[in-house]
Amino acid sequence: MKSTSNHDERIAKMSFASVFPHYLAKVEKKGRTKAELLQVIEWLTGFNEKKLQELIDKKLSFEKFFANARLHPNAHLITGMICGYRVEEIENPLTQQVRYLDKLVDELAKGKKMEKVLRVA
Repeated sequence: MKSTSNHDERIAKMSFASVFPHYLAKVEKKGRTKAELLQVIEWLTGFNEKKLQELIDKKLSFEKFFANARLHPNAHLITGMICGYRVEEIENPLTQQVRYLDKLVDELAKGKKMEKVLRVA
């Protein structure tokens, strides 16, 4: 993905706290639970529910959010289209990490089994 620096900057400065309610609404609308969403976020970032709430309360930008994350070693297995881009082709590392999260939330909302979403062999 050839993104503009403006696009990447906008994503970097966006707060995770502002996006989380949208993730939650999306998955709950499709019959999934907050616990499942938290499991997906923990798998990708290493943040348990308590730590995640701390980060939400601090209103961290995605840039700082992912700077504190321990990205799962299998995150590179997240592939496919999200927001019109192939996740695996996104060149900016932070933008790619945010889109990884978007893709996992999308798969959860679409009803994929948790083992598939979490890339369990």
